[in-house]
Amino acid sequence: MTEVPTLSDVRIHAIYVSPGHNFVGHHGKPPGEHAAEAVPEVECVAGKGLRGDRFFGHRENYKGQITFIAREDIEEVATELGREPPDPASFRRNVVTGGVKLQDWIGRRFRIQGILFEGVEHCSPCYWMDRAVGPGAEKAMDGRGGLRARILSSGILRLNEGEGA
Repeated sequence: MTEVPTLSDVRIHAIYVSPGHNFVGHHGKPPGEHAAEAVPEVECVAGKGLRGDRFFGHRENYKGQITFIAREDIEEVATELGREPPDPASFRRNVVTGGVKLQDWIGRRFRIQGILFEGVEHCSPCYWMDRAVGPGAEKAMDGRGGLRARILSSGILRLNEGEGA
């Protein structure tokens, strides 16, 4: 059996859940007004998603049970847009990481804090990012939109920014 790497160097800078969709299903209509709530920890449920999040139990084998975005990518997007980094919640991703290149984990299994994930695909930005993050964000996020992943084992994911970060 192939050993699954543990991403021990990854930092979890922020975790967000939102009870409803602001953009999915809103094409041609105004966005929703569901805030992305910052939480210190979240329950990852295998095959379901993040308890309390809008995509929890969305559908069987859903490829976006959890989404990650790198803080480094948020900073690069801000630089490209010529502004201060926006609130990470505006990107509508669940987990803001640091210290790991997320694109390297597409098609691979990995562990963070003992929880097993499977990187599925790049989290492509959509036209709504120009509204959520700011004008030009969709283009600036190309290749920096994050990672969609499945949750393969259950557990609690916690912030760990203060641990030697």
